[in-house]
Amino acid sequence: MSNPIDPAYDQSVSAIHNRLFFRMFQVGVTLERRSTKEIGITSVQWSVLGALSRPKVVEGMLFSDLAEYLGVSRQNLDAVLKRLERDDQVKRVADTVDRRAKRVVLTPTGREFWNNIQPKIYEFYRQSMEEFRFDDKVAFVHYLNRVRDGMEKVDLSKVGSPSDL
Repeated sequence: MSNPIDPAYDQSVSAIHNRLFFRMFQVGVTLERRSTKEIGITSVQWSVLGALSRPKVVEGMLFSDLAEYLGVSRQNLDAVLKRLERDDQVKRVADTVDRRAKRVVLTPTGREFWNNIQPKIYEFYRQSMEEFRFDDKVAFVHYLNRVRDGMEKVDLSKVGSPSDL
């Protein structure tokens, strides 16, 4: 909420917003770079394998549901799945209910790979978060959820285009 009496307030709030979103961007880039270097897979591959390894999706997930769950575009997910399919870690099969829909399933090779990298993943988590107390971690998840929820509500349709400014 802005303070119409103090324009410096708007500038300081805009500055902190910019810093927060830039830091989130940097964290994402760092996660991508470090996961590839330390674990040998991209953060998106890591997320796909993790999503498909959950006990409640032993039968796999519909492609569209997986894209929605991960928050990625269908095009980006397709490119990641092609690499995971090439490595025999996942496969796409026709859904038993809707033969036109594709279900993404973790293969036995993919499950073995996932199980084998678990120690590295947990050590990655531990080292990344070792400066945080438990309560800090819980609060951090809460605030990240609030930022994500806020971004879901963004509607810039009433803001002019850059050429209008």
